[in-house]
Amino acid sequence: MTSEHKPDRRVQSAEPVQPLDGATLNAALDGATLGDAVRAAAQILADAGVPSPRVDAELLADHLLGVGLGRLRAMMLGDTPAPEGYAELVAERARRIPLQHITGVAHFRYLQLAVGPGVFIPRPETESVVQLVIDRLQELVASGVRRPRVVDLGTGSGAIAGSVAHEVPEAEVHAVEFSEFAHAWAAKNLQPLGVSLIRGDLRDALPEFNGTVDVVVSNPPYIPAEAIPNEPEVALHDPPEALYGGGADGMELPTAAAASAARLLVPGGYFVMEHAEVQAAWIASMLARTGRWTNISAHLDLNGKERATSAVLAVPPAE
Repeated sequence: MTSEHKPDRRVQSAEPVQPLDGATLNAALDGATLGDAVRAAAQILADAGVPSPRVDAELLADHLLGVGLGRLRAMMLGDTPAPEGYAELVAERARRIPLQHITGVAHFRYLQLAVGPGVFIPRPETESVVQLVIDRLQELVASGVRRPRVVDLGTGSGAIAGSVAHEVPEAEVHAVEFSEFAHAWAAKNLQPLGVSLIRGDLRDALPEFNGTVDVVVSNPPYIPAEAIPNEPEVALHDPPEALYGGGADGMELPTAAAASAARLLVPGGYFVMEHAEVQAAWIASMLARTGRWTNISAHLDLNGKERATSAVLAVPPAE
């Protein structure tokens, strides 16, 4: 399980990607200036169907040169030669290997995360989910809660938990991850940030914290069993356990995350969960049916789609 966005994946099949020969590309770019090589790479990536060919071509060049995009673009105006190994990286990306797997890095809010095979790559849309958590924590701190406790269920690379720890240093942050491979990546990313990480199942993790957590956040797998991602980067390289939510409708793990949130939270505690935009109404209805939640609200992502739902655990009536 992981905790980053799974965008627009309710489609039928992933298009096969024809392999490109790195040696052929290397010969074609041999002796090229940096500017010519990046322009040629951008065209190659565009022809391969890469969604952001120019940016990816620049990022691959900067991965080798390490000068930053601003300096790279200035260098492209001169006679600087293309870096050695550039053609091989372009060939990998043209085969639709994720850019982040090639560079080993994913940028998320203010963090640079280590990623690679076996872990879900964080998406920009999930940054808005983090902002909901941060806003709530800042309200708690302002109200006098000195050390608000946060749990991230299904942390994946650690993007959400790490961002919360980095941006709200007053918070006590805990993260849970089931996958052995994703847990290893999360450990690398979260240890420097002081996040407590455990390997466990979001269904029953952290029973010692029952009724003591201020905020629970989750981006569980939620794709239906029969849906196959369209993007080759997702279909061929994201771990299946990070995508499919269980059951025909993909809602087993989201439902379990909500149940765990109700178990962990203090009365009045805040829960926010990411989901596909087409699932917003179902999630709201599921939370309402339990009778345990109030203030159920949908939240839009960067593209104006209902990407997350939040709720507040109801305070039991006084006896």
